[in-house]
Amino acid sequence: MVRMVDIGGKSEVERISVASGRIKLKKSTIDAIREGNIRKGDVLSCAEIAAILAVKRTPDIIPLCHPINIENVSVSFHMDDDAITAEVTVKSTGKTGVEMEALHGVSTALLTIWDMVKGEEKDESGNYPHTFIENIRVERKEKRELSETLQSPSAIPSQSASSHHSQHCIP
Repeated sequence: MVRMVDIGGKSEVERISVASGRIKLKKSTIDAIREGNIRKGDVLSCAEIAAILAVKRTPDIIPLCHPINIENVSVSFHMDDDAITAEVTVKSTGKTGVEMEALHGVSTALLTIWDMVKGEEKDESGNYPHTFIENIRVERKEKRELSETLQSPSAIPSQSASSHHSQHCIP
């Protein structure tokens, strides 16, 4: 038997969750992403859009996850020589946390990156011996009473210079 948790008696508070994860890729693939030479288009823009969509659709995929009002989603990427780290921050005011939304967003971002670079990552047998996703986790979660949030600036920072943004996503 399964049942959804009753959150009816809980008070509404501001909730923020940050999740991250990493995809290991070949150096040549990272170079192609940086140079904009991926056949399917702008990898990180497509992954950013996919992460935002995933956050909004989490209750459609995770059966007992409550539908919640998403107030903000921030997606950022950090590129190393052989990997990309994705971070997704989700903010909501409500009766339940947003860590599942953040985890779903970061997982989808990483899967989208993999899909966008499949052609570059496959070996001669069609397998992916150098490609893997790792370290998906909740970095932090916060709860703030609504009276506290009225006195402080927004908890989700604007996109930093380390974030990668792009212009289009070709299916």
